[in-house]
Amino acid sequence: MATTATKQQPSGPVLDWSAGHGPVTGALSATTGAFAVATTGAATAMPPGWALAVGAAGALGHTVAGIRVRNAGRTLATRAASWLIGAGWTTWAITHGPLTWAALGSLATIGVGIGAAAHSVALYEEAREEEAIAAEQRAIARELSAERRAIAAQWVERIQRICSITVRVLAVEMWPTGTGYSLDLEPQGGITYDRIAQYSVQLSADARLPHGCTATAAPGVHQGRAILDVTTVNVLQAECPYPDDYGPLSVLGGLPWGVRTAGDTVSVYLREQCALVVGPTGSGKTNMVHTILAGFARAEDVLTWVIDLNAGSAGLPWVLPALNGELHREDGSPVRPGIDWLAASYEEAMLMLDAALAIGLHRKRAYQDLLAKANTDLLPVSARIPQIVLVIDEGAEILTSTDRQMKELARKILEVIRMLRAMGIRTVLTALGATGSVLGNLMIRREAKVRVALTGGETEGMDLGKMFPGRRGLRVEQAPYKGAGFMGTPESPAALFKAWRILPNQIREITAATSDRHPCLDNISAKAAGPAYARRWDTDRTAWMRDLTPDAGQDQPPAGDGAGGLNLSALRSERPAEQASPEEEILRRFRAQIDAEFATAPEPPTAAEGAAPAEPDGLNLSALRREREQGPAWLPKILDAIKATGAEGMKPSAVADLVGKDRKTVRIALQAAVERGELGYRDNGPHSVYVHPDHV
Repeated sequence: MATTATKQQPSGPVLDWSAGHGPVTGALSATTGAFAVATTGAATAMPPGWALAVGAAGALGHTVAGIRVRNAGRTLATRAASWLIGAGWTTWAITHGPLTWAALGSLATIGVGIGAAAHSVALYEEAREEEAIAAEQRAIARELSAERRAIAAQWVERIQRICSITVRVLAVEMWPTGTGYSLDLEPQGGITYDRIAQYSVQLSADARLPHGCTATAAPGVHQGRAILDVTTVNVLQAECPYPDDYGPLSVLGGLPWGVRTAGDTVSVYLREQCALVVGPTGSGKTNMVHTILAGFARAEDVLTWVIDLNAGSAGLPWVLPALNGELHREDGSPVRPGIDWLAASYEEAMLMLDAALAIGLHRKRAYQDLLAKANTDLLPVSARIPQIVLVIDEGAEILTSTDRQMKELARKILEVIRMLRAMGIRTVLTALGATGSVLGNLMIRREAKVRVALTGGETEGMDLGKMFPGRRGLRVEQAPYKGAGFMGTPESPAALFKAWRILPNQIREITAATSDRHPCLDNISAKAAGPAYARRWDTDRTAWMRDLTPDAGQDQPPAGDGAGGLNLSALRSERPAEQASPEEEILRRFRAQIDAEFATAPEPPTAAEGAAPAEPDGLNLSALRREREQGPAWLPKILDAIKATGAEGMKPSAVADLVGKDRKTVRIALQAAVERGELGYRDNGPHSVYVHPDHV
């Protein structure tokens, strides 16, 4: 049967019968064949002339075949001689008998001679073939060298005529993309690359380069050398779509932000550096921010916090589809937002900055043992201890604002930049222009070594000399297209680049594809951040994302409805779970999942621990007074449920799921019950529970 048959393994040497003959096997085949023919012919009285005729035909056939494949004359002669000698011996052996010592000895001698001749011919043919390949490559190299020598001669003359500098071209490298080439220059007389760089515009014009193409000088392998990059094809004009590869990245391995004119990807390393992105309206700055957020979302060791006081527009595409339940993983589970925290108001931004400062300062104390073991003063960033990157849209304008609140934000932003580099907290600031007010802050100039200037052809407020000090020859006119500009990092000097175009559907795809890749904030940092971080997705903190005013006349209750009167939030909170809106139900499930998987913040202290009872702000409404004195209508049912759990108690999130309320409403009611003595509270960090007084 096929199911029980076993494969038999050969016990002897494996022979490849399809392989060609070598010098040894060819000689053995020829001599054994001749001996077999001679023996058979002598025994059967075969005419001797037949063997000679067969040998002559074989020699002729191999000669014709060798000529067709252009074998050397030595090879043709050797093969023809082998056939004729073998045929001659066979003819002689048929006549005089093949089983004599003279016949056998001469056959052995012929075999050795054929083998030696075949080996010599094989070596000769191999050497001849290698020489032919080498000659072809030399011919190609001569053609390329002629083109390179012509390019080198043109640029030597051009630099001498325009810059009054004598240079020697050591090499010309053609770019694989076919969009330009690079020249390795050695200026004479101790002149450095910056002398050539200041003539970039004149050199580009003299070379008749297309618009958007430049001749830019950069440092060489040492101070006496320079690299001149010449772009011959305008790659800035066409739109460059964001790659379809959403694979994992790391802040330690570099995050791609766009492509150079040579076609190679330009990456940034933000473990220790901050970044500054400037661009006027219409230059593609918002698209660049989404490209940056995409790189952070793909990173396995980065948590992204976004501050955008312009209605949070920079972060909403990365948050709303997940909060609204529009995206799902392959297993059907909800998708986490593409960013970890979004602040669109002054108050939320202050909470975020305070949390970042608390995390950084606490990490300095809590991770001393880890720093000692790793023998470093930089916190080892990983998926277990992620880096936090604050992306602050128009953050540079916040730093220069004269508003009192903005000054307070600016002070905290500068504290984050100044104090938390070693602890893995960095910033990405954006601005509308590269002006003296934006770049006048020493902290920004010193820490933001990664700089991007999206010009969009705008000349007002784009001082590239201040943006990239020491880099000459950069002009706004070189990048007049949306998404095009200049980018400089500590690893690569400022030069033209093109930002990727990322579309809204790609943002949703990246959010879904990277949901399970986002790290969780380490417990030490989460405890330092406190409730401000743990409750960042609470309903009252995210209500502004869906707070859209309906048109007049829509969604109004009908006349005579029993729901007339004031539409109080206190009464709306008593709405049963079955009447909750779909958005609230989705958000409730999302918070429950966050509690179950990533709960890190402790519950607030009880009144017994010295904390004052929480009093709601606003009007002293009778609905609220009744709720504080007696508790909500669902409280008796919850008291019975908590009593039934015994000493194990019940977590606030479980209570919220049971009654269909948000955690804040449930927590206020339960704390009031604790103050009245109807419940007890067992504080155990993320595992804190409420218990019945009988089991306290």
